[in-house]
Parts: sequence; structure tokens; C-alpha cells
Amino acid sequence: MTWTHLDLSRAVRRRPPLFLQGPVADFALAALAGAGLVLALGAALGAGGAASLAAGLAVYGAGALAAGRLMRRTYPHASVGHCNLVTLLRLALSAALIPPLVSGVGAHWGLFAVAVLALSLDGVDGWLARRQGFVSGFGARFDMEVDSLLALVLAVGAWSAGGAPFAVVLLGLPRYAFGAAGVILPWLRAPLPERFSRKTVCVIQLGALIVLQLPLLPGWASAGLVAVAGGALAWSFARDVAWLRRNRD
Repeated sequence: MTWTHLDLSRAVRRRPPLFLQGPVADFALAALAGAGLVLALGAALGAGGAASLAAGLAVYGAGALAAGRLMRRTYPHASVGHCNLVTLLRLALSAALIPPLVSGVGAHWGLFAVAVLALSLDGVDGWLARRQGFVSGFGARFDMEVDSLLALVLAVGAWSAGGAPFAVVLLGLPRYAFGAAGVILPWLRAPLPERFSRKTVCVIQLGALIVLQLPLLPGWASAGLVAVAGGALAWSFARDVAWLRRNRD
């Protein structure tokens, strides 16, 4: 029996680059830890059965995968940055609210507390990005999409709990409706100028939706919160659409 010498150097040179490198690899590891948080927190919030936990995990996984792919294409920094890890944590907190929603758990203090934490961290990731020099278009997009998911989950949860009118669901749809409209009208996809008022309206929207998670909230208070937040959102989106229409090519 004879041994044939193998030239491994050529094989090493031809080895395809690893998919997970640098900040994307760190992001993927953090995302795995976040998946455990979704399962643990979802169960603690009253999720009943594996199906509801799987729903929360599926949404979280889809969000983390989309963020990882976007990071791989557009992220300009050599390190993942604490800011993006905080946004990933906010994604996990938002997804952890889905299992109790699927299970039909009504409004209770646990949901309220998790939602408050998710909103409280909304300003932390931006502050960290500016302080540590990790500001990026990826981070801004990731943050916006997590806000949109949190709003949608809270809106559906407020309606399904029975304490808020069906109109509350509309508070979770503007971002997705705006994106769908951009497919038909490409000029809606143009960059918008930074506005403090837009961020303020987002806080009003999420704040109202979080209050609606409180148990035993009177019906008149729920209707009032939906009306105020809905009016603020309508004004903000109408203002942005008008600006985009005036400045389209």
C-alpha cells in the first residue's frame, strides 16, 4: 500500500471565504443568545404550547437573518458595536411578545413591563452609536424595522385583548403600508430628511400602544389613545408624503 502526496496548499487557496466573518459573526452569535431569550421570556409571559413559542422564534429568526444579510452588504465598521446589539435585544423583546399573543393571553403587567423595556432601549442604541462612532445607515434601518415590528405586535395585542377598538390595528400598519406604496410609486422610496417631529410621533405611537397593554384600562381611555396616536401618525406620514412629492425627480 502506497501513500500519495497531496498538495493541500492549492486546496487552501481555493477555499471559499467564510460567510460569517468580523461583525457579522459577532452579530450571529448574539442572535443565537437572543433566540434563547425569546423562548424563555415568551414562556414566562404565559405562552401556551410549542406552537406559540415557535411563532415568536420564527419572527425573531426572520428579523435577525434579514438584519445579518443587510449588515453583510452595507455595514461600514469593523466591529458590530454595542448599539446594534442593543437593537438586536429590542428585536428579541418584541418577538417575545408574540407567543402570549398567539396563545390568547390578555393584557397584563408582564406584557406592559417588557414593552416598556423595549421602548426605553430605543434611545440607548442611537446614543451608543453616536458616542462610540458606529453610526450607520444599517443601524438606522435596523432600528426603524424593530420599532415597526414592536408597534404591530402591540397593536394586534391591544385589539385581541378586547380592550381597544379594531382601529388600534391601524397604529401598527403605517410603516408596512408606506413600504407597499413605495413598490407602486418609486418616488416614495427616496430618502427623507431627518426630523425630530417624526421621532416624537414614533414615541407617541409606541407609548400609546404600551399603555393599551395595561389590564382594566377603561374603554374611553383606549379609544382616546387610539385617536390621538392615529392623528399624530396621519399628520407625520402626510407631511413626509407631501415632501417626497414636491422633491421627486
